[in-house]
Amino acid sequence: MANYLVLSSSIVFFLFITFFSCPSNAADYNVLNSGAKPDGKSDSTQAFHKAWGSACNSTQTATIYVPRGRFLLKNVVFRGLYKSRIEFRINGTLVAPSDYRAIGDSSGYWILFVQVNSVSVIGRTLDAKGGAFWACLTSGKNCPVGARSITFNWANNILVSGLTPINRELSHIVINSKGDCNNVMIRNVKIIALDQSPNTDGIHVQLSIRVTISGNSIRTGDDHISIGPRTRNLWMEGIRCGPGHSVSLGSLAKELNEDGVQNITLTKSIFTGSDNGVSIKSWARPSKAFVRDISFQNILMRNVQNPIIIYQNYCPNNQGCPSQSSGVKISEVTYKNIHGTSATQVAVTFDCSPSNPCKGIRLQDIKLSYLNKPAQASCRHIGGTSTGVIVPQSCL
Repeated sequence: MANYLVLSSSIVFFLFITFFSCPSNAADYNVLNSGAKPDGKSDSTQAFHKAWGSACNSTQTATIYVPRGRFLLKNVVFRGLYKSRIEFRINGTLVAPSDYRAIGDSSGYWILFVQVNSVSVIGRTLDAKGGAFWACLTSGKNCPVGARSITFNWANNILVSGLTPINRELSHIVINSKGDCNNVMIRNVKIIALDQSPNTDGIHVQLSIRVTISGNSIRTGDDHISIGPRTRNLWMEGIRCGPGHSVSLGSLAKELNEDGVQNITLTKSIFTGSDNGVSIKSWARPSKAFVRDISFQNILMRNVQNPIIIYQNYCPNNQGCPSQSSGVKISEVTYKNIHGTSATQVAVTFDCSPSNPCKGIRLQDIKLSYLNKPAQASCRHIGGTSTGVIVPQSCL
């Protein structure tokens, strides 16, 4: 999973980003009328700035309309207190500059919504042109920090629908990396990144309450959905994953005083050819974090390397893990009606913390095979119950 940087507020925020603040009445604003050009070459950043300012001043629901064509955008921040709901309707393609350093050398964001309420982003394609950035990362050269595609910070009552983010430098959709978000819906989104592209998480959620992710197709080079600290009441349904890593709670315990993850559900989803299926992952070091009230249910695995896994001994290069034991307390996790095939012989791995064993783990109606034979399970430092048909045989 990508490590998410939390920048200090004392840093000069976004040196090269245009801040889009609402200054105070038609309701529809076509970016062409603000000077945007759909040629994919002319910088349309200021035109989007102007359309946002006009929409902010509308006393009725406002639509910022992006017609067909390719619109070049540099780093942009949309922020402000406004008078009514704002909808971005994107019928064209938003394109990042060809030079990956143009957006990756500043703040870690390409398109950022910050301190906004009641915003919808509906439409088509966000092309971040990340190929050259991925090549830089894999070459060992000195590369910029990179930029996430679309991010929401301190945002409430948000809808993201129908988007197709492609060629991302880092994560595609982030809710959020700096401040609390509440009541967010991400639906019918198609995320595409090469399976060898590093750190391209599909959707990252943290510091957020009441987020719903439904009907999405996610192909990435990292986690399909990554879930960070202080995520509560997250509902995920109808997710099609693969290739990529997993739907992952974690990595947790990056910080000692990290908040916990609670009331998370993933249901009616399919994993195809991914590295992992449903995953809970923490660093092997002290932490005040917790994971509880988690439900993974009604899931089909197709040739997945680790369909079910809890791994609490994450410590790359054995650095930064003084006790080699995770402080994260994992409890009340249910795995129900998970069927399909494993690409490895051990389909169920529970490798929990020796100092904080997993508790209240429940298996119900699990059937996972490997090469047309029952798969195997492995358990360490875990307690729980099993009911129904359990294949591989439970090791709880």
